[in-house]
Amino acid sequence: MNSLQYNFVLRRTATILSIVILTLAIIAAISGILIGFYYEPVAGDAYQSLNQINNSISNGWLIYSLHDLAGNGTIAVALIQIVVMFLGRQFRRSWLTGWISGILLTLSTIGLGWTAMILSWDQLGYWRLKVELGIIDSVPIVGTFVSNLLTGGSGINTTTIVHFYTLHSYVLSTAAIALAVVHLVALVIHEQEQKYLLVQQLEKLSKSIYLEEKLSENTTTKA
Repeated sequence: MNSLQYNFVLRRTATILSIVILTLAIIAAISGILIGFYYEPVAGDAYQSLNQINNSISNGWLIYSLHDLAGNGTIAVALIQIVVMFLGRQFRRSWLTGWISGILLTLSTIGLGWTAMILSWDQLGYWRLKVELGIIDSVPIVGTFVSNLLTGGSGINTTTIVHFYTLHSYVLSTAAIALAVVHLVALVIHEQEQKYLLVQQLEKLSKSIYLEEKLSENTTTKA
């Protein structure tokens, strides 16, 4: 019984975390749209446009900081939720939809963080991407194809920024929000099923206690 209650608490926690993830994803999406009004996905101009957003646009620094915090927060909470779901045994077949959507959601948030690194067009992002593309390129058979697909096939330049900007702003962002909604709905449904099971267990326990008390009363009366 204690184990059932413990799992229910963990699963309720996972549901709450999924609400937090969806909220952060929406904040990141809205702030990202506002940033997109001024951001220029062009080599050289990308860095200057972000400087303009932070220093010249009214409340631009706040929107940019909010976007950054919401994005990183989504990754952190998604990773924490995976651990909570595992501890709550939500990896079982009955929780398949919630588990798969949670894994895909976490991967999409990590992908969002990864595709954002070159968008600022600074030294850190450039050389980090350079190293990681080298790792991708070393993968047998598909490595070179994937690397060329990401960069445009001619090194890290404006085409690379456009590709990463498209992945970040359209593909992965849309996928993350869609998965966050599916994940939340799945967890709510699963939690209701678990709540119903917990109520049944409590009813059985109450009946068992009642029968034991009756048996004890009958034994006392006969004595």
